[in-house]
Amino acid sequence: MNRQNDYKIAVIGMGYVGLPLAIEFGKKFPTYGFDINEDRINELFSFEDNTLEVTKEALKAVVVKDIDLLKLNGKGVFLTSNLDDLHSANIYIITVPTPTDKNNRLVLTHLIKASEAIGSILKNKDIVIYESTVYPGVTEDKCVPILESVSELRFNKDFFVGYSPERINPGDKERIISKIIKVTSGSTPESAKEIDNLYKEIITAGTHLAPSIKIAEAAKVIENSQRDINIAFVNELAKIFNLLEIDTQAVLEAAGTKWNFLPFKPGLVGGHCIGVDPYSLAQKAQEMGYHPEIILSGRRINDSMGSYVGNEVIKQMTCNSIQIKGSKVLILGITFKENCPDIRNTKVVDVISTLEENGIHITIYDPWANINEVQNEYDLKINSQVPRDKFDAIVLAVAHKEFLDLDFNSLKSTNGIIYDVKGVLEDLSNARL
Repeated sequence: MNRQNDYKIAVIGMGYVGLPLAIEFGKKFPTYGFDINEDRINELFSFEDNTLEVTKEALKAVVVKDIDLLKLNGKGVFLTSNLDDLHSANIYIITVPTPTDKNNRLVLTHLIKASEAIGSILKNKDIVIYESTVYPGVTEDKCVPILESVSELRFNKDFFVGYSPERINPGDKERIISKIIKVTSGSTPESAKEIDNLYKEIITAGTHLAPSIKIAEAAKVIENSQRDINIAFVNELAKIFNLLEIDTQAVLEAAGTKWNFLPFKPGLVGGHCIGVDPYSLAQKAQEMGYHPEIILSGRRINDSMGSYVGNEVIKQMTCNSIQIKGSKVLILGITFKENCPDIRNTKVVDVISTLEENGIHITIYDPWANINEVQNEYDLKINSQVPRDKFDAIVLAVAHKEFLDLDFNSLKSTNGIIYDVKGVLEDLSNARL
């Protein structure tokens, strides 16, 4: 089955996961980067990436604007929103998002539509690899039947499937895709080996071949669930220590001197993975008749932190004799993490909602976030430049590097307060999480 010299790869979804993956594969193989969003394709053809995961230079080095050049050169990336362009591919890698709905149930719509699309062009001996985050069983129980039905091909006879969970850390320029160990799996021993060898071509950190697709799926969801639970623990500690009037950061620094103490910090837990994966695992557990306790308890604590921070800010303002209704608060940062434009599932919006419910006027400053994306996703207006105003409270919600050099005294009113969610301002803040 090994076709190393004849790989033609199609990556479905040109977002935070798919684009870096396509770029790496394009350095060695003919690669198609597919996305249904034509604006996204046009943006990338202009060598611009609004996710900031891939540089202009990296795009220029591998992107080809003529599909015939891809075939001629034997490598490179051709970007397209036309499914017909993918007919010559023999490896399809699906990297579409799997968000949760208002009831925290995994939404598989994008995954189903991608499977239907690939099924319509699937050929004999092709391999389909899923990288989207799912609960154990989705690949084989949900996606494979769609591929079979649409293609009219037989699973593990005419085509094969694999699962290799993404481990992209948005905004991280050190742990890039090639430097993160890749978990791989396949639907047969032979296809698993071929998939593992395929990723070894671009992953310098090495690969780990899991015994089955379900094991690879499970490994992905527990990675982020474990981190979520650990952060929930220190978030609960922060609530307790605030009641005891003890500095949480100082406690963690002291405890951190022990060799086996895990260095987690309290904060707002958002993003597409860590705030979603625990619910994915819990959903599958509940379908099997088991109600998970620790996983959902950690999620409840972390989901509550936005409103908790908002109420703590109000308490601090009240202590400084600031009238709450009609007051002005500056929120620094709307993205889900520092030095990154990703606003998916950001919990800063929960802080904002709590403050607005109390009649507070909010100004948001974030030099990293896309103004239109924030408006469309959350119906919020943001500033990309430092506001020229005085505020009754300043909330450092995200530790963007630009914020560390701000003149906070010039931004706050005489008795205004500074609330440091991230614990990076040292002696500047009145309070921190």
